[in-house]
Amino acid sequence: MATSADVSHPAIPTLAPPQLEHLGLPQPVVLADWRATLPFVITHVATLVLAFVWPPGWGLLALCVGTWYARLIGISLGLHRYFAHRTFKTSRAFQLILAIWSMTSAQRGVLWWAGHHRNHHRFADEPGDVHSPSRAGFFWSHVGWIISRRNADTPIDAIPDLARFPELRWLDRHEHAPAVALGTALFLAGGMEALVWGMLASTVLLWHTTFSVNSLGHLYGTRRYPTTDTSRNNAFLALLTAGEGWHNNHHYFCSSARLGFRWWEFDPTWYAVLLLEKLGVIWDVCRPPERLQRGPATS
Repeated sequence: MATSADVSHPAIPTLAPPQLEHLGLPQPVVLADWRATLPFVITHVATLVLAFVWPPGWGLLALCVGTWYARLIGISLGLHRYFAHRTFKTSRAFQLILAIWSMTSAQRGVLWWAGHHRNHHRFADEPGDVHSPSRAGFFWSHVGWIISRRNADTPIDAIPDLARFPELRWLDRHEHAPAVALGTALFLAGGMEALVWGMLASTVLLWHTTFSVNSLGHLYGTRRYPTTDTSRNNAFLALLTAGEGWHNNHHYFCSSARLGFRWWEFDPTWYAVLLLEKLGVIWDVCRPPERLQRGPATS
């Protein structure tokens, strides 16, 4: 389905071999990157303190879980399956909606996220993989890499297909704008209680569940497919990350918009993809080959 509003989707670029002498192994976290480190630390401390000042009732807990999971779907659908892997096509207008929605997660800019994720696949568990637990340890893979000055720059060479959109470049430069807008809306709607539980607490929860795909998703679980990296499938992690826990599936066939290849593999983001496809909002959805959905594991 193509319309006059259709976004041109060039193939994800095939990048030249890495200059490994400039990549090397991750270094210790450098906290001088205050743009990422200071908000990260303040959010954790503020959440712990303010949670005692405004203890939650059932309504606030529901708000926390709701804003957590809604943004989790945004990350999985937008940042990961669309921007990083281009597993479906959409209009330029909905592309912008996906960018804003996913960036309410406060995980830096859309171009920054997609570029680093493409490099993760390009160098999986090799020098140049920015968050490999097998090479640099659990802490670095879980959180150190994202708050380190070393990874502050957007890898433009990995995302020329996305960087040509001025609205995405603007959002990448103003990486906190969507999250600040969401926090402001929650405060105006429900006061400090809504801000604390609907934004701060849910953001901390969101960070550590999504970061766990980089860390736990390469340490614990099963390996159906013999990939050259340490990716693993983990059903519990899939539940906590809107389907992202089927990480070995994903590394084996990363062009698929569906990460839970088998019918019983819980993948809420895939259900969202099916709904959007049915509504005509997205199209040309890439699915895993039939043999991966029904056949025995390749080994």
